[in-house]
Amino acid sequence: MSERPGTIRLPARDISVPSTVSREAQAVMANPPAERAEYPALDDHQAWRALIAAHDGALATMMAGRAAAAEVTVVSRDLAGGGRVYEIAPPGLDDGDDRVYLDIHGGAFIHGGGELCAAMAVGTAIRMGARVWAVDYRMPPDHPFPAALDDCLAAYRALLAERPPERIVIGGASAGGNLAVALILRARDEGLPLPAAVVLMTPAADLTEAGDSHQTNLGLDPLIPGSGKQPFALYAAGQDLSHPYLSPLNGDFSPGFPPAILTTGTRDMLLSDTVLLHRALRRAGIAAELHVTEAGGHGGFLGRAPEDQEILAEVRRFADAHWSR
Repeated sequence: MSERPGTIRLPARDISVPSTVSREAQAVMANPPAERAEYPALDDHQAWRALIAAHDGALATMMAGRAAAAEVTVVSRDLAGGGRVYEIAPPGLDDGDDRVYLDIHGGAFIHGGGELCAAMAVGTAIRMGARVWAVDYRMPPDHPFPAALDDCLAAYRALLAERPPERIVIGGASAGGNLAVALILRARDEGLPLPAAVVLMTPAADLTEAGDSHQTNLGLDPLIPGSGKQPFALYAAGQDLSHPYLSPLNGDFSPGFPPAILTTGTRDMLLSDTVLLHRALRRAGIAAELHVTEAGGHGGFLGRAPEDQEILAEVRRFADAHWSR
């Protein structure tokens, strides 16, 4: 393969922890990055199931008891088609409060299902101070695209039957950010009213990984140690990755899209996805905020630093402003 014009070869060099972030952030950055996953062959579904179960089991152990400790109420609701949502209410929520945050979990389209979906959304309900519908969408290898998007749409339709759209904010991180944008594009295409706003935290907006940060931040992001091409291919199941429902960066936002807040960090592998999506929204005239954290990776600083709390405060401010309208 011929080399692209302008290719730059950089010498090996050490990248130190910057002094420009908090002591807490520096402590997180001093830890070794996640190990690069060895993904199975795409047609080895048994191996994929084993890999997913091992990862999710370890995470579930870490998060065990979170709902009980937070004193939230959790109700499981089945969706038409096979998915489900977990309806989570934080303590002290007024019964007449009709605001809902439709939460779409991340996890490279393969992780975070089942009760883990509910456990991860507990913190969201508390931080947002609002009722959360956490979408437990179906995932590959057993349920590839468009099953996850179908389930997100089913959840949104069910929510619209109970709430006016101006009381709904949709949010997602990583793969969940991808699905959040794709959901809104598809809801618009199917003539549904759009939500008040959308929260996109380091969204996987382009599954082709064409963005610059997939090269420049390779090895720097502590949470994403390598390419996501294998799980993306498993999710897409042979469909064209450039389709807007798979890579929503390619969507047409000009017919309308709700106000958006996008968050990322300078060491995030998906920095380019987030920046490019923000520019696409702005070119279409959509009100969109972009917040970039110094030295933050895909997971920020894992919730352990004041920089993380600053970003979460911005998200809460943004959602409250649009719910109030």
